[in-house]
Amino acid sequence: MAGFNRVVLLGNLTRDPQMKYLPSQTAVAEFGLACNRRFKGQNGEQKDEVTFVDCTAFGRSAEVINEYCRKGKQLLIEGRLKFDQWEDKNGGGKRSKLSVVVENFQLLGGRDGAAPGGGPDASNSDVPSGRASAPAPASKAPAAPPFGDEQQFKEDDIPF
Repeated sequence: MAGFNRVVLLGNLTRDPQMKYLPSQTAVAEFGLACNRRFKGQNGEQKDEVTFVDCTAFGRSAEVINEYCRKGKQLLIEGRLKFDQWEDKNGGGKRSKLSVVVENFQLLGGRDGAAPGGGPDASNSDVPSGRASAPAPASKAPAAPPFGDEQQFKEDDIPF
């Protein structure tokens, strides 16, 4: 039986992306993401918890993230967990790290990241979202609707 490995995170970059290239000339961007969680403690006091996650994007996604993202920029990513193990160079034994391989992403906020939460600037900007296997859109023309006129849903089609 196959497992399921899917992660969706919304957070802010903790550092500028670090770009490098594999011998195959595939672009690789590594960056950190800080994801905040706010909750009420047992005494009713608001508490914040921050989780720091290392992320890696490949190909066109890496290029777009490297071009448009800087430390503090809000980013929504979807990907999979990856577990790495190695021997410590200084004789410290086995080391391990859990990271996220980015497969899809959405840039949020304005071009300068000033509109947190993905305000109106996010959907109207020419900053692309990405998929690991698809290049970013090149034109500013509005996207075609996902369904043709004959496939549009009508109010009566909704079962509730």
